[in-house]
Amino acid sequence: MAANHSYYPPSVAIDGYVANTLSTVQILGIFTSTLTSILVPCFLLIRRVRPSLAAAETATALWFVLCGVIHLGLEGHYARHEHHIGASSHVLSQLWKEYALSDSRYLTRNSFMVCMETITAACWGPLSFLCAYAVVRGSAWRHPLQSVISLGQLYGDVLYYGTCTYELLVYGNEFSRPEPYYFIGYYVFLNAFWIVIPSALLLSSARETTNAFVELNKFKAHGNKQ
Repeated sequence: MAANHSYYPPSVAIDGYVANTLSTVQILGIFTSTLTSILVPCFLLIRRVRPSLAAAETATALWFVLCGVIHLGLEGHYARHEHHIGASSHVLSQLWKEYALSDSRYLTRNSFMVCMETITAACWGPLSFLCAYAVVRGSAWRHPLQSVISLGQLYGDVLYYGTCTYELLVYGNEFSRPEPYYFIGYYVFLNAFWIVIPSALLLSSARETTNAFVELNKFKAHGNKQ
């Protein structure tokens, strides 16, 4: 039996569903304040450790810290508790139930969602923290790692958009409420960050790697002439 909920489609069944006890404003406030309380100290630490680090590099390091927190914390919670997210009142479960107003698949044990989020949490979460460290330290392995993470994020997000679009076009299934606030604000806008930024970082790493090999080939050619 479908529970008494406001998700789409209205007939979707959510096992053990209980309504959120926190309002949308409270949930978003907790989410943003938590991220701020993590990113601001990280920014100050980076400026202390590497005061000469370029602004773009600092922003990249903070991006990977943000990814690590979201992938490992938020998406890790989903991967661990996906079987009873709809019935849970944990603050992270309530955040997922708020987001699920734009994609109810998160509350129905959808196989793609569970596999995608588990891989994201287990792989891209820890590696994002490692990449943030590599950016700050200027490590030689930064760009290979950045490329792997960014490509993985981009691939996962494209599949996420793709599976939802396929369901709509082929089967006529809509998983988002009709209000633009949910579809445009949550589904499109929030996920677009993991299309735009990983694409830019992937191109940046490709350029840096290409330039490194160009310089290496020049060095080898010069050495052979001698």
